[in-house]
Amino acid sequence: MRVAVIGAGIVGVTTAHALHEDGHEVTVFERQGSVATESSFANAGWLAPGYVTPWAAPGMLRKVAGQWFQRDAAVRLAGLPGPALARWLWRWWRACAPRTYAVNRGAMLALARDSLQRTQAIATAQGIEHEHGRGVLVLLRGEAELAQSRPGLKVLAELGVNFHLVGEEQCRQIEPALDAGTALKAGIHLPDAESGNCRQFALELKGVLQKVGVAFRFHHAVTRLETEASGITVHAAADTAAGAVTTYPESTPAQERFDAVVVCAAMGAPALLPALRLPLQPVYGYSVTLPVRRHDGYPDLGPRAALMDERYKVAITRLGDRVRVAGSAELAGDPVSLRDAPLATLYRVLQDWFPSATRQSSAQTWKGARPMLPDGPPAIGATGTPGVWINTGHGSSGWALACGSARLLADQLAGRSPAVDPTPFSPVRWHGGQRRA
Repeated sequence: MRVAVIGAGIVGVTTAHALHEDGHEVTVFERQGSVATESSFANAGWLAPGYVTPWAAPGMLRKVAGQWFQRDAAVRLAGLPGPALARWLWRWWRACAPRTYAVNRGAMLALARDSLQRTQAIATAQGIEHEHGRGVLVLLRGEAELAQSRPGLKVLAELGVNFHLVGEEQCRQIEPALDAGTALKAGIHLPDAESGNCRQFALELKGVLQKVGVAFRFHHAVTRLETEASGITVHAAADTAAGAVTTYPESTPAQERFDAVVVCAAMGAPALLPALRLPLQPVYGYSVTLPVRRHDGYPDLGPRAALMDERYKVAITRLGDRVRVAGSAELAGDPVSLRDAPLATLYRVLQDWFPSATRQSSAQTWKGARPMLPDGPPAIGATGTPGVWINTGHGSSGWALACGSARLLADQLAGRSPAVDPTPFSPVRWHGGQRRA
């Protein structure tokens, strides 16, 4: 079949790869000039199935409310919620019910495990270098963090996640450059978890796909999908001024007919699929990426792999000769305004653990929208409109779920039984914006 993929973030690129593997003729539409330029551009880089979990969890409302106005709050409200966000928050609160959380947590873990294996297999088969690291260490500063972590550790054990609760000395053996002056009670080590550069992976996979005939229409913003019995017409406005290559006259939008369309357009999905009424909201995250200082005689300067400061929910990830510090969940914000408070928290946590490891004068700052559904699992599968499929809503776990989500979507499109149960990810679990039981 001729299949169009709308959106070239990490989910769109991996979806194109899975569809091409199945023998489809694939064309990818992307409004920007390259792949992974928005939500996938500078995320934390974690591929840690044990930490892929719904934001809607028991007790989450109490935790969020308790830190809402704190200087270093992990969750922030950038303004008054509008009607759409208010409805989303209400649905999110309802999804925090223990039974709903347990089902969604198990489903997301299964998909994340499958995705990690597929990411490893693709990287090996295609020779993709993506600044890969092995192992994740969650830092517990004091007794409070240790006590708060115990229910989560019980869940990890029940789900069969390989982890070790380690003391301060072992934490410092795993990460020798941790600053000795910062209090550290214990750590949670996940040796099988990984990290990597999401955008680099997407760029290299795009190159692989182009060589085997997958077409990429950059600077093409899809404006409308027109469905008929004979197929789906993709209407895309080509920005020729920005370098879009098209054989269509400048004054008319590009139109191409396909047998099927997969929408991977993140926050652009609701506008293309108004009948689905998917309750998708952007939750903005921040990151700073800094080069590591080089000092003769100090080979362990900076982190070796990936860490999480549990108190502030800030991730610190080694990516080659750089360090990325990522965190914050901003509601009611916008993609342009960079707020001082979340950035200050990122720098504070970096300073606490690795005070002399990076050159802050060369920092790259980023803010991106995580497309999130109220209950947690992404929407993967048929939309209810013949020939139109969706793969989006991964929240902060897009990179960790991308390759698994792509295969789950491709298997459903082909009519095969997927390796992962597709039911919790069904887009039509939402009807009129309300989650079906």
